Amino acid sequence: MKIIKGGICTVRGVRANGIKEGKNGLAVIVTDSKRLSSAGVFTRNKVIAAPLIVTKEVLTKRDLKAVIANSGCANAFTGQRGLDDARWMAQVLAKKLKCKPDEIGVASTGVIGRNLDKTWIGEHLDGVYNTLAASEDAGKSAARAIMTTDTSMKEIAVELDNGVRVGGMAKGSGMIEPNMGTMLAFLYTDAALSKEALDVCLRKAVDKSFNMVVVDGDTSTNDMALITATGYLECDEEMFQRGLDFVCQSLAKMIAKDGEGATRLIEARVTGAQSEDDARKAAKAIVRSPLVKTAIFGKDPNWGRVVAAVGYSGAEIDQDKISLKFSDNKNEVMLVDEGKIVEGKLEALKSIMESKEIFIEAALGLGDFEATAWGCDLTYDYVKINAMYTT
Repeated sequence: MKIIKGGICTVRGVRANGIKEGKNGLAVIVTDSKRLSSAGVFTRNKVIAAPLIVTKEVLTKRDLKAVIANSGCANAFTGQRGLDDARWMAQVLAKKLKCKPDEIGVASTGVIGRNLDKTWIGEHLDGVYNTLAASEDAGKSAARAIMTTDTSMKEIAVELDNGVRVGGMAKGSGMIEPNMGTMLAFLYTDAALSKEALDVCLRKAVDKSFNMVVVDGDTSTNDMALITATGYLECDEEMFQRGLDFVCQSLAKMIAKDGEGATRLIEARVTGAQSEDDARKAAKAIVRSPLVKTAIFGKDPNWGRVVAAVGYSGAEIDQDKISLKFSDNKNEVMLVDEGKIVEGKLEALKSIMESKEIFIEAALGLGDFEATAWGCDLTYDYVKINAMYTT
């Protein structure tokens, strides 16, 4: 497997484009293939945005010939009008593609409780549709179009050893602790896989990537990850799973690194847990903890906050068996060794705390299960961004 330049448009049979104008954006992704299969995962928030309701309905009946996504308005908590507006988005794109509206996925991201600006979308759809292309630039335009408070576009593509490609783009910066899939992620592959196989692979990949990201602990009403296979090449499912896992984890790390106001990426790895669930709980507790996040921001070597987070995570622990170490890309420092504090390591830890990427490993010493979670520091800018989000 190798990383290749670009994103979703590296995949055979995929065209895209988008436009970003102030806070508003519009992206369209189209698949030119008759051998399609699609799957999706959606938010577990009980307040579910209208586009997700519409797209879930589509996936129960058909596969996705295209996706239309807007940014600036979440079209969430908007009642019947919101549902009508989401269906309208599918209808206007279906008319251009000469297909049925129930072959179109719909996604939205932005402010909750505001109605969709149909006029703006209608005015810009022709321009986006008429410039759909399978080029790197077109893929980047689509990825930029779905950004809200993101400061960077998020895309990646890989080519597997058998020539199959997997590409993805995502957005997400705040309101991020998805319990289902992600903020918004659109994934494509030219592998030939059944809808059932694709669904299984997506859920596995999402569970160890997007579901392990915490920026601020909030779960959005609009979280959604969609995948479509265009069916150009046969592919072993295990090989495909490895490629999809890599793409999803790469996008997840990009989202964590670009958390609102973030200056540092935190990667927390928990090993030696009694169960996978325990490992996941402990890893997410570390990257979720406001005290850990603020310590990372302040470059404060207060490692006790990590131990405390593991302790309240709900995971089974024995404090006399916990080991803890911090590292960056160059150096590593052991702070706790099987329940005993390793003296004289604070100066070495201070050096690591200066890094832009902080790796924390907590070994529980109780079993063979492990998990990794990603997050970011909590800064003054996070408060500023979210205190004035709609003003």
